[in-house]
Amino acid sequence: MPSNSVHFSIAKHAQWAPGLDSTQAWQTWLQQAKIIQETDGEPPAVKSMPAMLRRRARLLGRMALEVAYACLDDLNYGNADDDPTEIPTIFCSRHGEVGHSIELMQAQLDEGTVSPIGFSSAVHNATAGLFSIARKDRSNHIALAAGTSSVEHAVIEACGLLNDGAKAVLLVNYEQALPPLFHHFEDCIEQAYAWAWLMVAPSADALNKDKNLTLQWQTASADRHEQLPPAEQTMPPGLDILRCYLNGQTKWERQAGNQHWIWSRHDALA
Repeated sequence: MPSNSVHFSIAKHAQWAPGLDSTQAWQTWLQQAKIIQETDGEPPAVKSMPAMLRRRARLLGRMALEVAYACLDDLNYGNADDDPTEIPTIFCSRHGEVGHSIELMQAQLDEGTVSPIGFSSAVHNATAGLFSIARKDRSNHIALAAGTSSVEHAVIEACGLLNDGAKAVLLVNYEQALPPLFHHFEDCIEQAYAWAWLMVAPSADALNKDKNLTLQWQTASADRHEQLPPAEQTMPPGLDILRCYLNGQTKWERQAGNQHWIWSRHDALA
């Protein structure tokens, strides 16, 4: 495989968004691609997490936790020596808890102080930390943000961990609508959603070996710098990648800045 590509399999996946908490709801969304409203439905229950820890998570964190647990609950490799709790995790969010951070800064201005608990829930690795504490999991966890290419960089990081010997890596991508203060700077229609992939290295006995993906990248040539659509017509990058994956597309391409990303999938290992 060239140095500008990675290859992996998805053993299990899960997704959650307000109003989209069933397979049928997601199928309907795939056909219509309506803008997701945060006021639709109830927040995710995250029943697998102890209540004391669950209460520390806001909507964004709860969405991420819901799909993370959905991918790892009842996971069993069929080998008594394999511990399903010891799986490296990558929590990937372009903006993280930026809305909560604004609230904390306003509290600092108004009251001259910030709640330590409030601050701890606003840092970028807060959700990853809650997840590892709840699962008593001491394996590696990473919180990553890389702009419009956040998912692609998270996939590359995950494949690096697989190459280093990890049996599986959990990748969680999650976002939320931005607060009004940032609307002027939006380059897409930010929406609330979360999805998770349990990634494994491609091999003859990989779980769900028909779910193989390849990610390639290259510097975009001058003739590939196309006119981007207006922000009000653009789906968030992570949500668009999820849409392509759930639709079963065999190939899709994205451009982020001067980077050209090429996703492809195939039923059998090359």
